[in-house]
Amino acid sequence: MGATVIDGTTDSPWQLGTAPGTSQYTMYVDGDELVCQVGSTTLMHHARAIDDLHAWLATQGDWVPLGAADGKKPVNDGTVEAWGRSASNAVGDWYGLRNGYRGRFGTHLPPLFEHLGIVGLTHDPRNNSVRAL
Repeated sequence: MGATVIDGTTDSPWQLGTAPGTSQYTMYVDGDELVCQVGSTTLMHHARAIDDLHAWLATQGDWVPLGAADGKKPVNDGTVEAWGRSASNAVGDWYGLRNGYRGRFGTHLPPLFEHLGIVGLTHDPRNNSVRAL
């Protein structure tokens, strides 16, 4: 028998899909970075986003809209996407690390959380929401 590989590593990334189920992607933790591979595009976030976002969702106490948007587009207040770029979040700025590819925080993090069993996530064609379990 070989060694056990922990899910969420470069050798065994999490296999995920967006909330509406329209796109597939992988994620893994590499040091202090959470790497998201969407086709040929690589997005990177602070790995601490896993703990920080879950803690924030727990304080919300109810469903929170994802509000996913590209990094150059405005977002609605009170959404996961807005929190991921807010000066009031735990890092005081964007969780996205790769300039030009810092958006879509609300697209990619909640399905990971659902996979980890720490949130409930809706799966409608549009306007999905998440809540901490």
